Amino acid sequence: MNSPLQILEQYWKHNSFKPLQEEVINSVLEANDTFALLPTGGGKSICFQIPALLKEGICIVISPLIALMQDQVSNLQAKGIKAIALPSGIKYSELDTLLDNCIYGNYKFLYLSPERLQQDIVKERLKQMNINLIAVDEAHCISQWGNDFRPSYKKIKILKDLKPTAPVIALTASATSRVVDDIISELDLFQTKIFRQSFFRSNLGYWVIKAEDKIYKINQILNKYPGTSIIYVRNRKTAVELSDFLNSSGSSASYYHGGVDAIEKTKRFKLWHKEEIRVMVATSAFGMGIDKPNVRTVIHYNIPESIESYFQEAGRAGRDGKKAFAFLLKNETDNNRLNNQFIKVLPDTDTVKIVYRKLSNYFRISYGEGEQSIHEFDFNTFCKTYDINTLVSYNVLQFLDRCGVIRFTQRFTKKSSLQILTTGNQLLTYIENNKNYEIVLKTILRTYGGIFDEKIAINIPVIASKVNLDEKEVIMLLQKLHASELVDFNYKQYDAEIIFLVPREDDHTINRIKHHLTEQNNEKIKKVNAILKFSENNSQCKSVQLLNYFGEKEAKECGICSFCSNKQKNHKKHDITKIQEDIIRLLREKKLSSRDLIAMLAYPEEIILDVLREMNAHQIIKINHNNNYQLLKK
Repeated sequence: MNSPLQILEQYWKHNSFKPLQEEVINSVLEANDTFALLPTGGGKSICFQIPALLKEGICIVISPLIALMQDQVSNLQAKGIKAIALPSGIKYSELDTLLDNCIYGNYKFLYLSPERLQQDIVKERLKQMNINLIAVDEAHCISQWGNDFRPSYKKIKILKDLKPTAPVIALTASATSRVVDDIISELDLFQTKIFRQSFFRSNLGYWVIKAEDKIYKINQILNKYPGTSIIYVRNRKTAVELSDFLNSSGSSASYYHGGVDAIEKTKRFKLWHKEEIRVMVATSAFGMGIDKPNVRTVIHYNIPESIESYFQEAGRAGRDGKKAFAFLLKNETDNNRLNNQFIKVLPDTDTVKIVYRKLSNYFRISYGEGEQSIHEFDFNTFCKTYDINTLVSYNVLQFLDRCGVIRFTQRFTKKSSLQILTTGNQLLTYIENNKNYEIVLKTILRTYGGIFDEKIAINIPVIASKVNLDEKEVIMLLQKLHASELVDFNYKQYDAEIIFLVPREDDHTINRIKHHLTEQNNEKIKKVNAILKFSENNSQCKSVQLLNYFGEKEAKECGICSFCSNKQKNHKKHDITKIQEDIIRLLREKKLSSRDLIAMLAYPEEIILDVLREMNAHQIIKINHNNNYQLLKK
């Protein structure tokens, strides 16, 4: 019989385990119920994949995300390991065949969503399988205090009833002590072996920087810290614009978000991984499988919605053990943005009922019907039809998805796309001679960067609203431009899919899950407040703050975060009078901006800015209409 290390070498081509991996694997091989809390990049999937390969039978893997399932199944299949996933929307006959394959086809892994466990055919076939292990991935989803609570996860206990002798392993990268206890209780784990790797990263400095001009600050960081970087933003438009700006400033960059098609995503990732591109500007879509060890900086352009999200994204820096930095940039508008984006749009029960009823009517589903029916879905058209706020509606659909009422799948590869095939000058000439195209084309140019270089996913309802035209008129204009070979326009009417998982019962459906909505909204507010507190707390080591949040109460100061570095600098007393004299000397020669003065003076930026504010308040200097400082005449 092979050993875990031999399996690791055979399939993963590694000759040693990451911290705690081997201990977790041995616990599973000894048939213990096991809990593994490993940080991002800790190699959680290997902890259940290797023991499953060493044992007779099949491993059942519960995962909340279709993309995550498909990614792991593809990776296993590429290694010659038989694995299969059962996403929503499979016809009964196909489901029947796939389950038979799991019983008789020598498969080693079956990936399921928790909703699948409610189907009688699935439960009956699971009884017939030789299940060697039950793996619950993203286990924090079972806890109402977790980062992504999904009530459907509470159904996983069915597996314990079906196969009481099969050991269970629960895995997560983000869980507070309260969530850990809740996971163990909800999964009914017996005499659980808990493996918890400290989240402390001695080589990673967490910096929170107040920056009114964030783009200028990003350039400063990239110039100061050479090496590969990820910049996280919170929307696609910013990703494109920031990428374009960095390229124009001399930093090779690309962008990555859900609207980029799969082929282009793979191409960009490979270029970045091979360091032909230095900076990846990305939304949270750039997460799964990001295993590049030598990322030197991760920069958050916006404050994310939770400490869990921030910690996971920041943790992609410095996995090679060498010094790396995670920068969180903030300014006065961030608090309002977070509140508007994540708190004000939280739906109440009445709103959920309204949206669910309208969704059912939209697809003409009769009361008591609709279970497992599949529908092409244009989200923007739906919102426009019923005059519903898009963010609120999106949150309702996500909530219904998490609760197992519907499956809401955004199919970004089916977005309408556009590429301009002519040159900029030729396009301007065409606009001069065809004024009826001017407003649409100029709006597209302002909205979508890089559209001359490649096909870009475009949002026709957004374009139509900006130019105050009907969507059909915009489509017709673009189709005419396509026929003239000025653009390559690929129109897709639907960009999402809705699968109704339960029969329509209107208020009865929502009343069964409404208590989850209250819990979810309260937790979301707590998490937003926690990340805001972290961003504002300048009286404690940033690493200590993060570790305390995750239950590590004995954490020591890291020595390399923004707090620790400023603390060390403050031990060196600065001669404020000397700094003022140096500023006056420079301003006697010419008027200078704060950026100029920071670049010319050998003092910390924060101290220079403080001195400038004091000098301005005491009317020693003033700011002119060009935002330059000048001396006041006495």
